[in-house]
Amino acid sequence: MKTDIAATAVDLYFIGVETRVPLKFGPETLTSVICARVCITVRDANGNTARGWGETPLSVQWAWPSSAAYRYRCDSMQLFCKIVAEAWAGFDRQGHPIELGAAFIEEVLPDLLEDLNSGRGDEAEAMPWLAALVCCSAFDVALHDAFGELLERDVYTTYTPEFMNTDLAGLIDPADGSNVSFAGKYPADFLEFPAPKALPAWHLVGGKDLLNASELTGQEPNDGYPVLLPDWIERDGLTCLKVKLRGNDAIWDYERLVKVGHIAIEHGVCWLTSDFNCTVTDPAYVNDILDCLIVEHPRIYQMILYVEQPFPYDLEENQIDVHSVSARKPLFMDESAHDWKLIRLGRSLGWTGVALKTCKTQSGAILSLCWAKAHGMTLMVQDLTNPMLAQIPHVRLAAHAGTIMGVETNAMQFYPAASQPEEAVHPGLYRRRNGQVDLSTIKGPGFGYRLDEIKRNLPDLAARFEK
Repeated sequence: MKTDIAATAVDLYFIGVETRVPLKFGPETLTSVICARVCITVRDANGNTARGWGETPLSVQWAWPSSAAYRYRCDSMQLFCKIVAEAWAGFDRQGHPIELGAAFIEEVLPDLLEDLNSGRGDEAEAMPWLAALVCCSAFDVALHDAFGELLERDVYTTYTPEFMNTDLAGLIDPADGSNVSFAGKYPADFLEFPAPKALPAWHLVGGKDLLNASELTGQEPNDGYPVLLPDWIERDGLTCLKVKLRGNDAIWDYERLVKVGHIAIEHGVCWLTSDFNCTVTDPAYVNDILDCLIVEHPRIYQMILYVEQPFPYDLEENQIDVHSVSARKPLFMDESAHDWKLIRLGRSLGWTGVALKTCKTQSGAILSLCWAKAHGMTLMVQDLTNPMLAQIPHVRLAAHAGTIMGVETNAMQFYPAASQPEEAVHPGLYRRRNGQVDLSTIKGPGFGYRLDEIKRNLPDLAARFEK
């Protein structure tokens, strides 16, 4: 197709961000993060060129949960970003970004990861596939942005037969025994148009977040942002709370849900969700908590809109039948939902919904969205605490996905100052008002970043590769 593109150059930057308060992920705690920012130059068959941008926080504790040293894992992910940058610059393929992204993830990324891990020796812990996807995602997002820039179109208007070489049947397969067919279907057929200009915003109640004044120690930041949950609810008009749980301490988890639930009721919050962060191994753990809630705190039980990823994210290694959980509440895959193939497996095990994330690539998220919707699964878009540019593709995905309820967005809780240059151009994306984020300032080609208006000074290049 005449609009097909190929990558010709890749620039990679690393931007360090410190949290204002710690964020707990299962057994680990995040206090800082490195964001990978990528610029990709593309060229079409006529020699026209454009540049696109993508960004992803390399959230080590989420992408690579382990007892191995944090520095080892973080350095490994940064090294892998450089390896991926070189591979994208040399990727000898032309096509639409979804086609290129799917091909790179299937044909190139596994070999890059295997080479990295095999070169470390038997003693070193291998980087998992999820971490590899996170590293790749900034490049994939940048490719989509560049395509929109080249065509001078919003990238979501390019997921159509006018610009794609194949329909979805050439990219994804339906579940066996279903009546689903992807022949003649394109991603745009499963997206919401027009997309809403505002979305309900989910606030993250981390495991270390303070719920009331009795928990104050005097060591909290005094930076003008709320510290206590009730203050966040009142300031931002929140109506949706996501509660991080431990997954290995049922008493703590139950009491945490009850405490947050009472605060939610008192302050007019409508919805809750519980996130067990992949640490549960027996469905009875979740069922017992839900069953106690329905008897002892039925209103809190009713407020739980869905349950997120209680079980280990390596779904192929942990094929747990979860129908008993999804019979009680909608059960959403998050870390397990690497791609549409794993979503297909999850559906057969009893999962009923999918939490999409741009940090697993835009291409993968779009294909997963299409597969899930075609098979009657419910969607959500979850945050990887996305600051700066990463916030914009994140909320764009949620707006076009048609989620069960808005979008999770929490970077303004944990490192609000990091996004000040972007907030000056998009104030409604980096501060929640009336319980929502406002997308109305997003406009222009690609993802609508309006990058030329954002006054951000980038660090020195970490890597640059050209064909």
